[in-house]
Amino acid sequence: MSTIDIGDATVYYEQRGRGPAVLCISGVTGDSALWTGTAEALADEFTMVSYDRRGNSRSPRPESWISTSVDEQADDAAGLLRGLGLAPAVVFGASGGAVILTNLVLRHPDVVRAAVFHEPPFVSVSSEADEVGKLMGALFEEGLTTGGLAGALEALLRWSWGEEGLAAVEPQVRERMLSNAEVFLSMELGAFIEYLPTPEELSRVKVPRIVTAGAENRDPNAVYHHGYEESQWLATQMHTELLELPGRHVPYLTHPAAFAEALRPLLRALTG
Repeated sequence: MSTIDIGDATVYYEQRGRGPAVLCISGVTGDSALWTGTAEALADEFTMVSYDRRGNSRSPRPESWISTSVDEQADDAAGLLRGLGLAPAVVFGASGGAVILTNLVLRHPDVVRAAVFHEPPFVSVSSEADEVGKLMGALFEEGLTTGGLAGALEALLRWSWGEEGLAAVEPQVRERMLSNAEVFLSMELGAFIEYLPTPEELSRVKVPRIVTAGAENRDPNAVYHHGYEESQWLATQMHTELLELPGRHVPYLTHPAAFAEALRPLLRALTG
């Protein structure tokens, strides 16, 4: 439980275990606590690393930092691995973290031993893109009215994580995560939504790679079915397979034990 300086940012990170290195990148909230259960379960076999992305939770906001980009976020992940002497590592990116991972394998492939992408929100490729956009707008408006920026973020999490996902986070940790609302809504959201590599760029990715999706999201009537479609699209562009993991969008929160055990053989294969 330490900090490291990466460029203009000081980043809080957690490192557990011994063995091949695995970096977990968070999406919304940018908080490393999303990975606590997974890291503890897999630390018997792997060096598990997670971090609070710049300006979130225990990573202080850099001075004069008023905007971000997916390039910057990927540079931070690369800098963390290099600074800790853990490159190349297997990198698991979830949701917005998978967007960052996409950029990482394109711009810093030398730090990535293998990549696992879980439901990157490339919303524009989904058949539900218009409906998702309208729903998110309505959620933000309602959340802002009742609870300000934190209320808007909580409304988004309640939709994407589900009640089970929110309930899996301890109250004090959830409060810390919601305190990142201003950074997410004013700086990260637009950057993540606008980022979409071309099929030509994605087809050139050479590092070993797997794309995953929540098994429950395969149902066309599932609330987060668009996440499954987005994973299918990415798997096709990267010429790799789509594997299902337990649960929905945040199995590392809702099904931590089953998620860790489903991930273990994948990590063994990618590091062996």
